[in-house]
Amino acid sequence: MRRSRSTCALWGVLVLLAGLVSAAVADPPPSPLPESAGRALATFAGGCFWCMQSVFDGVPGVIKTTAGYTGGRTRNPTYEEVSEGNTGHAESVEVVYDPATITYEKLLDLFWHNIDPVTPDAQFCDHGTQYRTAIFYHDETQHRLAEASKKMVEASKKRPGPIVTQIVPAGEFWPAEDYHQGYHEKNPLRYNAYRWGCGRDASLKEVWGDAAPAPGATP
Repeated sequence: MRRSRSTCALWGVLVLLAGLVSAAVADPPPSPLPESAGRALATFAGGCFWCMQSVFDGVPGVIKTTAGYTGGRTRNPTYEEVSEGNTGHAESVEVVYDPATITYEKLLDLFWHNIDPVTPDAQFCDHGTQYRTAIFYHDETQHRLAEASKKMVEASKKRPGPIVTQIVPAGEFWPAEDYHQGYHEKNPLRYNAYRWGCGRDASLKEVWGDAAPAPGATP
């Protein structure tokens, strides 16, 4: 796997420690779910999309998650193109959820507590605009709730500095290649080695303390 250039050496060592895991056979990118009653859409960027997808997978009320790219200029971007940092996209996760079971406010709470909101254009060991944090709202209600949650985060975070997480309108979302989907389940050894080597959990504890929800935890 290729991540930001600053972590290539560390990542190579971690992959060797984790052992070889067979790559999944590539399938066509997942198609968007049709709009229907009982379903709503949320989109977040929080650095590595492997890690953000694991946050929402398995949460009651979450119907489907998709890792992908949004917020950029290029159509049908590839992972290699986005990794270069020249397309304007952010690694993101699209969440289809049942608002009768889980509220958008609870999704926001999970999102905030699994990112570092004060570091621009980076998350933990990954650096570049493709790893920026953002909330991509789909309507004015989501916009209002996102702005309100940002104010609460300002008061609750432990690390000093202004919130740099973007709150911007959602644009076209491009699903990532199939081998990225559900990476934490397909390749748990490599995923956990990357997450540990990147210092994600240690940094989250520094930002949020013991109150930070664990990935996949019920809010």
